[in-house]
Amino acid sequence: MKVKAGVAQVGAVPFDVEASVAKAEAWIARAGAEGCQIVLFPEAFLSVYPKGSDFDIAIGVRTPRGREEFRRYFDASIVVPGPETERIGKAAAAANTYVVIGVMERELGTQYCTVLYFGPDGTLMGKHRKLMPTAGERLAWGFGDGSTLPVFETPIGNIGAVICWENYMPMLRMAMYGKGVSLYCAPTADDRETWLPTIRHIALEGRCFVLSTCQVVKRGDFPDDYRCSISDDPEAILMRGGAAIIDPLGKVLAGPVFDEETLLTAELDMDELARAKFDFDVAGNYGRPDVFTLTVNEAPQSAVTRKA
Repeated sequence: MKVKAGVAQVGAVPFDVEASVAKAEAWIARAGAEGCQIVLFPEAFLSVYPKGSDFDIAIGVRTPRGREEFRRYFDASIVVPGPETERIGKAAAAANTYVVIGVMERELGTQYCTVLYFGPDGTLMGKHRKLMPTAGERLAWGFGDGSTLPVFETPIGNIGAVICWENYMPMLRMAMYGKGVSLYCAPTADDRETWLPTIRHIALEGRCFVLSTCQVVKRGDFPDDYRCSISDDPEAILMRGGAAIIDPLGKVLAGPVFDEETLLTAELDMDELARAKFDFDVAGNYGRPDVFTLTVNEAPQSAVTRKA
């Protein structure tokens, strides 16, 4: 079976939910027009990865300015499900493609870095909340739990997603391999040269196709009053992309591309999955459960539980 996959290397419209959703709709339509059966968008595409922001925090110190900066960021997140997910679902249905997209999700007073999955019928299939925000991300994001670690069995393959530096968590990767992921989506904010060898290793380790993409955004895409520790030059590139598609033996099928918005595509020969696992199946014949085992807690974790 052959599957055409796409990765949309595009930037959010910072802090503008409406414009970012409209941009997602346009790029989903483009992916559909090019025959993509699955298309991946970057981490935090709705409605921005706040590159260079520190929310005015030092240890033991918060400020009114930092609180207002968080308020603006919080207001640019979405509720799941909600009107924005309805629109993305309709776009997925119109394009007849699976859509995997990074969003900032809010629940109560907390914001989560989330990936949403949509089917080609427009259904919101589910979500994954990032388990471990990295470094300064913890100033603004909550922690996901094991209840949102899905791998969806679909006619085009088993689809799952691991966000950015979650991909450096060996046990999380193993949990995904144990669910038989074959279309491993890795939306990221990491645009460094070290990212490509990371996703090539994951493809080899998991014997799966890896789709990865990152935003392309300039300082000038942000509001003028955005405090950025990197640069105030409007032409300064804050995130430069690096999207790529990798096959189960680590071959680069598309990308990486930098410094421009684009849609990368590749035809995936799904028979390569079995060929690759001929000599290595990390959660199967190479697993050695007599020596190593992994236990995954997939129960939802809540601060408040209610009994009737």
